Amino acid sequence: MTIRVLVTNDDGIAAPGLHWLARTAVRRGLDVVVAAPSEEASGASAAMSAVERDGRVVVEEHPIEELPGVPAYGVAGSPALITLIALHGAFGPAPSVVLSGINRGANAGRAVLHSGTVGAAFTAAANGCHGMAVSLDVLSVHEASTGSGGAAVAVTRPDRDERRHWATAARVALDLLPRLTAVPVESVLNVNSPDLPYERLRGVRRGTLAGFGQVQMTVAEAGKGFVRTALEESGQHVEPGTDVAWLAAGYASVTAIRAVTEASDVDLSGLEDPL
Repeated sequence: MTIRVLVTNDDGIAAPGLHWLARTAVRRGLDVVVAAPSEEASGASAAMSAVERDGRVVVEEHPIEELPGVPAYGVAGSPALITLIALHGAFGPAPSVVLSGINRGANAGRAVLHSGTVGAAFTAAANGCHGMAVSLDVLSVHEASTGSGGAAVAVTRPDRDERRHWATAARVALDLLPRLTAVPVESVLNVNSPDLPYERLRGVRRGTLAGFGQVQMTVAEAGKGFVRTALEESGQHVEPGTDVAWLAAGYASVTAIRAVTEASDVDLSGLEDPL
């Protein structure tokens, strides 16, 4: 049975990483539908936001030249909302797998909380669908956006994007698909790949979440009616075995993460059960 896959992202429907991920999924024989934000939605986390016209979310067909016959849509909404409506049949049969990415910039450490790429995968998992977030480490702190609150989001540079190794991240992600479909749907796989040719990739390793993102946001200036933010290197020691450490060493990193789980180790004794 062919696996039905939604490919989405937070960089927008025109992003090269999205096209590479969809193309690789098609080549692997998957039944692919593409639906992504009409405009960039980095840092959206799992927000449910959309632009409506007469009470309807705006959706436009957006054929991808290198993927003839693959339905593709630009949606005036956040990645999480796109995922949710896809699971309710907005773009044809509901997918059983959501592949979100390939993000322009790594989503590593606890800064994944802010990522729209990861937010789409979390939304899939929360609604009974396997989800994977895929990112390519292209960060230069001097060319980054603060929109994600510390997740590494590179500013769009078409001249450089063409030279990025999207194919490496796409291949790593699709190779991990059997593992994704074998784990409980509550678990999302967060995949980060270095920007290297596949032949130079040192391997794929399971990484723990670093205690921080690759960069941290700071307030550079605050004045009357405005705040100006900036990104800077975190300055913290990189712990071996974390996703950030594996990326720095030339490995792709995979982390299994879950969203919205109860903290059973917190002492709330003495409170009466209303039932």
